[in-house]
Formats: sequence, C-alpha cells, structure tokens
Amino acid sequence: MDEPLVGQVPEPEGAGQDGQAPQAPTPPQSPGVSRSKVAAGAVLALALVVGLYVANRYWIKPATKIQADGSKEHPAAPDFSLTDISGNKLNLSDYKGKVVMLDFWATWCGPCRIEIPGFIELQSHYANQGFTIVGVSMDDSSEPVVEFYRQFHMNYPVAMGNARLEELYGGILGLPTTFLIGRDGRIYARHEGATDVSVFEDEIKQLLALAPDKEAMSFQPEGYRARGGQIELGDPAEIDSEVPGVNLSKLTAEQKETFKKLLAGQQCPCGCKLTLLKCRQVDRQCAISRKAAREQLEKMMAKQEASTGS
Repeated sequence: MDEPLVGQVPEPEGAGQDGQAPQAPTPPQSPGVSRSKVAAGAVLALALVVGLYVANRYWIKPATKIQADGSKEHPAAPDFSLTDISGNKLNLSDYKGKVVMLDFWATWCGPCRIEIPGFIELQSHYANQGFTIVGVSMDDSSEPVVEFYRQFHMNYPVAMGNARLEELYGGILGLPTTFLIGRDGRIYARHEGATDVSVFEDEIKQLLALAPDKEAMSFQPEGYRARGGQIELGDPAEIDSEVPGVNLSKLTAEQKETFKKLLAGQQCPCGCKLTLLKCRQVDRQCAISRKAAREQLEKMMAKQEASTGS
C-alpha cells in the first residue's frame, strides 16, 4: 500500500515543539483594569475578525469541494489544445486513460504557491502509475510562470490559460481551482481554494484503482461536499458564438446577421456606453449584456414565428 504524502509546510524558525512560534509570557494584569480598555480590546478583536473575513472573501478563494453524483453528474472534461511554457503542444485528449489533475493557478496567488510543493510530490509519486498533473496558469504573461517553474523545479506540464478555457470549465471565479479527471475522461471533483494534499492523494488513489473503460460510480469524495453536488461546465455553442454567451447554432446565416444588426443598434443597459453587440464581444463576463442579448434573441425569434404563422 502506498505511504501517504506528508506535504507539510516548513515551520518558521524559532517554532516550539508543537509547531507554533514561542510566545512571550503574558504580564500579570492589575485587578483594576478599566472598562474602557476592555471595550477597546473588544472593538479591536471585532475589527480583526471582519478584516480576516474580507481577506478570505476577496483574496483567497474559500476551500470548497464539488463532487458529482451518478452517471449524468460526471460530465466529460472539455478537451482543449494549448502550448506549454516549453513550447510543446498540450492536448488534454493525449492523456486519455490516465488520471489527470487539472489545476488553474497563478504565480501571484498565495494559496496556489502553497499547494505547488505538494503537487510536485504527487507527480513524483504517482506518475508511473498512470497519473499526471496539468497546470494552467492564469498569469497575464508567461515570464513569471517560466521563472517560477524553474525556481520550484516543477515536474509536470504547465500552459498559459485563456478566457475560453475558463468558460469551458464553468468559469474560474477564484484561484486555485482544481479538477480531478478519471481514466474515463470524466470530471469527478472540483476543488475551489487551497486544499490539503492528503485530500487530493486519497482521490487520486481511488481513481487510479478503477478501470479506464468504466465510470467510477464507487468514487468517494474527501472533504467538503457542496450542496447539490453538480459540476457545471460551459456550453461550447455559447462560448464559441459570434455573440458570446448566446447560442446561435439553430439560426440561419441570414438570421444571425439580422440578430447582430439588432444588437448593434441598441445601447447596452450595463452603462458601458457601448452597443449591446460590442459589449458582448469585448466583455464576455458582463451578465447584464448577456441577459439582454438573450432576451432580444427570444423576441426576434418569437416575432419571426408569429409572422410566419400568420
């Protein structure tokens, strides 16, 4: 049986035997501590709690876990083709039959940097058993990624991500976000936020033990299980559309042109001062223009159907 990985973060210098930094002895309090000092301390403690909450909400993605239930709930991992930072072609389909850990990360992301040493250990330990990690960096440029890769002696392929790939995988709203893909090419878990390496290791061992031609119905997730347990992915028909976020696959070429002219003649309601069409093209994440464009399509099609019916 494989020995579990330790994956421990080195202790800071001067740490005690229990792994915590030694603390200075607390000076004795005088019995006459004033109420104003107690109140000030309570206010300071409350401010600290609020500060930690804000930091956790906006800087570090809270660690959550989504694991799908049942055949229809284990969606096939969307295929993609990228070029890694060494200049080699990286196709997800090339890893079919292997267990893949797909990690969206960035060099500027503190929790991501904490996870990397554990990932290197996982790659070293399980690579010869049919496992690999594929890193997708969301940095703005490859320069810091190449430097980080060399500095940490990373031993698995890393490529630069893009907006389309983010959307294909359901939107990457926080980093790190990591997917566990089985030998059958299905996604079995989505981890959001820094996750202990032991959680990944347990899931990897489960998926490695299963046949590549069968869905892993016996897969048991580790850690937090999200409510609903469904892994949501993007719709390629909407992602690759001429009007991003709107499925035009059932429209004729003439209808597509009519629809685009319709959007080009309306101002976007999001306040960007662009036309509705332009906003969808330059800001794919704008939920207001996406909703408005979809509503306009429904109205246009309803009008055409009514005209044809009459």
